[in-house]
Amino acid sequence: MVVGKKVTKDSILPSVCEDDGDEGGKEEDLGGIASRPVSRPRSLYSRGSVDGQRVPRSPSQHQSIKLVHQVEDYTNEEDEVEEGRGHPGDGQQQEGECVIGDEDFDTDLELDRFHNEKQAYDPTGQSHYREACKMLNVTPVSYFLRNMNQSELNMMHCGLGSQGTKALAVSLVTNTSILKLNLRDNWMEGMGAAAIADMLKENCYITEIDLSENRMGEHGARALSSMLLENTTLVSLNLSGNHLDERAARHLSPALIANQKLQHLDLSHNRFGDMAGEILGAAIAENTAMKSLNLAWNCVRGKGAIAFAEGLGGNIFLRTLDLSYNGLGKEGAVALEEALKHNNTLEDLNISNNRIPFEGAIHFALGLKVNSTLRILKMSRNPMQSAGCFAILKSVQANPESAVEFLDFSDICVDQEFEDLFNSTKETLPNLQVKHGGKINAAFKKS
Repeated sequence: MVVGKKVTKDSILPSVCEDDGDEGGKEEDLGGIASRPVSRPRSLYSRGSVDGQRVPRSPSQHQSIKLVHQVEDYTNEEDEVEEGRGHPGDGQQQEGECVIGDEDFDTDLELDRFHNEKQAYDPTGQSHYREACKMLNVTPVSYFLRNMNQSELNMMHCGLGSQGTKALAVSLVTNTSILKLNLRDNWMEGMGAAAIADMLKENCYITEIDLSENRMGEHGARALSSMLLENTTLVSLNLSGNHLDERAARHLSPALIANQKLQHLDLSHNRFGDMAGEILGAAIAENTAMKSLNLAWNCVRGKGAIAFAEGLGGNIFLRTLDLSYNGLGKEGAVALEEALKHNNTLEDLNISNNRIPFEGAIHFALGLKVNSTLRILKMSRNPMQSAGCFAILKSVQANPESAVEFLDFSDICVDQEFEDLFNSTKETLPNLQVKHGGKINAAFKKS
């Protein structure tokens, strides 16, 4: 039967309306409609007449009862019935306005499908994590299962290894809760880092991730660099202490140039040397998103320091830079002089413990004399002595547009001349704070 066809009670149950004693060929009057009794009840679900060689489909008991009630309701409520006359044998009957929709054709197969529906979507990824752990033959971390629905997850020192990290990454692909993830010191190595990188290509919720102290090396750096070319949500990445060297820098360079979202990058405690300084310096000059960069505890010196300082001069977005514990020396300080003259965005600079002598401090002070954006300068543990500190403070005093608020000369002793200069500078810059290694004893100085 065609869905939407108008039917009546007579068309559904013709046997109720005909006399059992009448002969098969005798016509009878049913409500003014000429018709003849059919030799067999027509099935409501038949796709056509028996003469048309179409096989009828018998309705189930609950379907027949349902349809009878529909027709009865219709006959009780309708005031007028549309009449029509057909030719004997053509199978036409009076039509009602009861429309049968698809929902009326419930079958056992549909009920089975309802009961066999797939599992509800898991936004935390717990089921995926358990399956991945079973497949990779690792023990699930109960802390992770309990806290997968938190916005911040700290899993430092859990000993995941590369396989455990893979299982973790599988579940994080679909996790929509975690925004900040700390996986520091889990010995994930290159394979684990690659799994995390693949996950970050799909996950669009994690904005901060700490992968420090995981010994990922060049393999991990290559995978993460590829991820940075695609990811558009990550704003903070910590790769400290991962045995990264010049080869890793070559992978990171194009990612730093192309990525427009990453704002904070920590590359401290690695093995970047002179060549890496040149590579990263060129990338920093082209970067248009980075706000803070940490390169502390590396080996950037000589030509690498000069090239990096030149890149800093061309950058117009970086706000915070940590170059402490590198070994910039006099050459690096001279290069930073030019960078400070051209850079008008840097606000926080740390060049502590970089073997900067007195001559280097003099050159650096010349750049500081014209800079108008630097607020915090840290130059502790450099062999520039009190004279070098004096030159730096003097340049701040002589710059009417200076924005310096804090000078850190920790572990460098200063003399009375420096103290007098500081007191006079406080009159024009009352908010200026200076930290040093203490005042040189006058008696000791004479001896």
